[in-house]
Amino acid sequence: MYCMLKVPARIIGFAIITLLLSCNFNVNKQKSVNSMKASQILGNPDYLAISYGGYRTNSRDVQPTISELKEDMLILKAAGIRIVRTYNLQYAKASNVVKAIHELKKENSSFEMYVMLGAWIDCKDAWTSHPNHDLEDEVNNASEIEKAIKLANQYPDIVKIISVGNEAMVHWASSYFVQPWVILKWVNHLQKLKQEGKLQKDIWVTSSDNFASWGGGENSYHKKDLEALYKAVDYVSMHTYPMHDTHYNPVFWGVSPKEENLSKEDKVKASMQRAKKYAISQYESVKKYMLSTGVNKPIHIGETGWASRSNGLYGPNKSNATDEYKEALYYNAMRHWTAQEGMSCFYFEAFDENWKDIVNPDGSENYFGLFTINGKAKYVLWDMVDKGVFNGLKRNGNSIIKTYNGDKSLLMNDVMVPQVKLLQEH
Repeated sequence: MYCMLKVPARIIGFAIITLLLSCNFNVNKQKSVNSMKASQILGNPDYLAISYGGYRTNSRDVQPTISELKEDMLILKAAGIRIVRTYNLQYAKASNVVKAIHELKKENSSFEMYVMLGAWIDCKDAWTSHPNHDLEDEVNNASEIEKAIKLANQYPDIVKIISVGNEAMVHWASSYFVQPWVILKWVNHLQKLKQEGKLQKDIWVTSSDNFASWGGGENSYHKKDLEALYKAVDYVSMHTYPMHDTHYNPVFWGVSPKEENLSKEDKVKASMQRAKKYAISQYESVKKYMLSTGVNKPIHIGETGWASRSNGLYGPNKSNATDEYKEALYYNAMRHWTAQEGMSCFYFEAFDENWKDIVNPDGSENYFGLFTINGKAKYVLWDMVDKGVFNGLKRNGNSIIKTYNGDKSLLMNDVMVPQVKLLQEH
């Protein structure tokens, strides 16, 4: 779901990129005493995962400093997070996240945090009025991959996963989506480097995409190249967003007639249980398609989340979906389900980011965080605040305190109940 803006094409050509890659293949063999393999981290309930942006202003031209990134990593570690997901390498932030973790490890040998490194993939002429979805942006895509390789080889104790593309195959990503052969090409390239000893052999390679892109939706996605991609990746990173479908496909969303006399909280709880089952049904559809291709590999949740605020399609007088109470119910439900199934969940996301919908400050894209931009802990984390896990930690100079001044009755005043309607079973 992470948004991306086009930057000017780099003047370096694909042949030069390939040459540069060959210069960066000396893998640092040093291993940290607390370094785990991707295969040991993914699905491990002691290694919670999260998606991380970390931008603190309404423009990505203002990059978080190393000091600010270290501040965030300490907060996330206190919250139990042990692996963070980044999205692109054309900005300095992703590489600086790795450097920030490296510095924290040097300052404290017991500090442990790992990275799923994203390489952004675009089609030719992406972010223009005429994107060509049958071709790729070779120069920019090659540059992203090259930077990922270099960073993974420089910090093998931190970078454990490389994701080729983010929602790069789903057709509603109309500004930039590519055909599966593009993702397959770069995944195969990385796997070949592993075989040749030019990339750390224990790193896992995947692509992180919508459930439909992985074959769990329309038949139009069922292509030979997608079948080949299943064979090429080390695991499947799948996205599911029931919150968006409270508007676009609300077959599960609402209060059933038999629930009309329940309390407000119980009505919402019942609705959120159906949202969880809807997410599970999308996972099951991907697994079913994967098995039909003759492949049986791990599936982990690369993204899922629930915004705490919206003045649009998911807000008041629309689907009534967004508030901190529902966000907490969904977060806890997804953590519980994925832990039960031995799956990781890169929950979206750690902190609110207001660059994502600059023109609409109350847009849902700005409010998927578990923390506000200024470091307030939303309802899902109130218990952690009570336990003192964030004592002494700050964001933007602010101590970590509860939203709503910790008053649940104030929070519940903002909680919206979905409409009563006939629902499909999920």
